[in-house]
Amino acid sequence: MKLWAMALGLLAVCGSVQAKTMVWQPAAGHTQVAIWPGLAPDLQPVPGPEKATVSEKLLAGKPVTAVTNVTRPTMTVYAPKGKNAGAAVVVIPGGGFEILAVDLEGTEACDWLTSNGITCVLLKYRVPSKPYAWQCDCRPHNFARSVPSLQDVQRTMRLVRSHAAQWHVDPHKVGVLGFLAGGFLVAEISTNFDRHLYAPVDAADKESARPDFAMPIYPGHLTRGDGKLNPNVPVSSETPPTFLVQAEDDYVDGVNQSLVYYAALAKARVPAEMHLYAHGGHAFGLRPTRSPITGWPKLAEAWLRTIGVLHD
Repeated sequence: MKLWAMALGLLAVCGSVQAKTMVWQPAAGHTQVAIWPGLAPDLQPVPGPEKATVSEKLLAGKPVTAVTNVTRPTMTVYAPKGKNAGAAVVVIPGGGFEILAVDLEGTEACDWLTSNGITCVLLKYRVPSKPYAWQCDCRPHNFARSVPSLQDVQRTMRLVRSHAAQWHVDPHKVGVLGFLAGGFLVAEISTNFDRHLYAPVDAADKESARPDFAMPIYPGHLTRGDGKLNPNVPVSSETPPTFLVQAEDDYVDGVNQSLVYYAALAKARVPAEMHLYAHGGHAFGLRPTRSPITGWPKLAEAWLRTIGVLHD
């Protein structure tokens, strides 16, 4: 069983053959920038060097690129196309805290965001991440806080605000978008933005890590299915406006992940919008298919207009 297939649940029978292994690099004209000036805090050992594996199996007609063994987290900035909306979104790929689906749930999301005039910041965070690390069999739906990954998200949010003037971004229009484990990190940063997880390293750490809006897409790890919210995502009235997308036939993490989180948002009177589709399965990303769920980005654009991030 290959790691990326296990982590994403992309195949009914996990057994994908690796087509090509490489080191992931963004497209020409874009550069990865380390988010920490030195070694990342609380650095954990990983089972080998960082690598990216391109699958031979296709999802919606395309392969999936999985990055693993990340110890040097980076961000890659994608400038908006056309009119600049003055907003930025940190994109957090998923992969069960074991890998990062860097195209399916990363660069393809940036293509969508930048086409709407939004600056996209693709985060390559640390994986495997304890307690989801390769040394332990602790999947699925572990309730523990993914500290190294969340440190990376907090740091990236602060870096975006510290560069807001340079990137022509309103520091009050900085959001997050994440899928699966990345969706869990969206919920974590939405509810743990004031939790001090690392010692400040420079002036950027004076900035707020709170997202102004949040989009968890088929998030995981939010409930074990017992109807109780993960206590490590303490929703409050300070949680930012949230947009959720979920397929009812997602049998990897399950529909309850989004339902329980939405109920907690509603109880706290956090403005929230949730779209639940009958079909779509798991890890559908933004790739077009014949399923109605493929239209969720248009609904997200409409929501971004209702909260004042986008304008006609």
